[in-house]
Amino acid sequence: MTGATAQDGLWADLESEGESVDWLVASLADPAEWRRPTPAEGWTVAHQIGHLAWTDRISLLAVRDPQEFAVFAAAAAGDPKGAVEAGAAEGTVDAGPKLLARWREGRHALVEALARADPDRKLPWFGPPMKPTSMATARLMETYAHGQDIADALSVERPATARLRHICHLGVRTRDYAHRVRGLPVPSEAFRVELTGPHGEEWNWGPEGAVQSVRGRALDFALLVTRRRHRTDLGLAAVGDDANRWLDIAQAFAGDPGKDPAPGSQIWTVQHGQS
Repeated sequence: MTGATAQDGLWADLESEGESVDWLVASLADPAEWRRPTPAEGWTVAHQIGHLAWTDRISLLAVRDPQEFAVFAAAAAGDPKGAVEAGAAEGTVDAGPKLLARWREGRHALVEALARADPDRKLPWFGPPMKPTSMATARLMETYAHGQDIADALSVERPATARLRHICHLGVRTRDYAHRVRGLPVPSEAFRVELTGPHGEEWNWGPEGAVQSVRGRALDFALLVTRRRHRTDLGLAAVGDDANRWLDIAQAFAGDPGKDPAPGSQIWTVQHGQS
């Protein structure tokens, strides 16, 4: 897809990703279910939805009122972790129908605002400014990642969809960032990444014949770059020392990578930043 058609598909995919997570929690009637701990240390299901609602709201502020966003970002700069924790904690205050209504209203408003924004305009953010399509991709990735936390907490297996391509694309594009954030040298060679989508699609990045390469299922790569599974629990294959090292540090989000997920475990620390 190209041009407006591709953008329309991105907006629809962002909406659909939100709906898929909404489905996980919409039937939670018992308050105890909202207090169920998730793999993110210290966060319940309510924290996860609260975090998504908070980040959607701040993203919407960046689109609608960049000056007001700048004021908020400056205030949060002194304690970014505290700001994230406070935003997630909002979910514990109105967990249940009120929280769901708040999240639904915010995420729908954000999709509409991004779709109407100038596609070439750079939107302010805590990291580098982003165009609307980049912000939408980041929001889709984050919704997927925190939705996985919720699915793990509820012991629900989510079906893989073609929306994984957005997350994989972001994971490939952030290869250099993943090295820089850890103080490691950036590989000088381009990598070839070949992934198989949930319906047998072949998704490829990088030059054919590259010495360094990664191959496997798109689902595995998405779980890896959102840091929701350890690489030893996934079926990804790397050729070349640099590609192999990348699979240990890959992340599709900005900010501190946090503690590595343990092999064979669904326990990790909350990732702060855009995750």
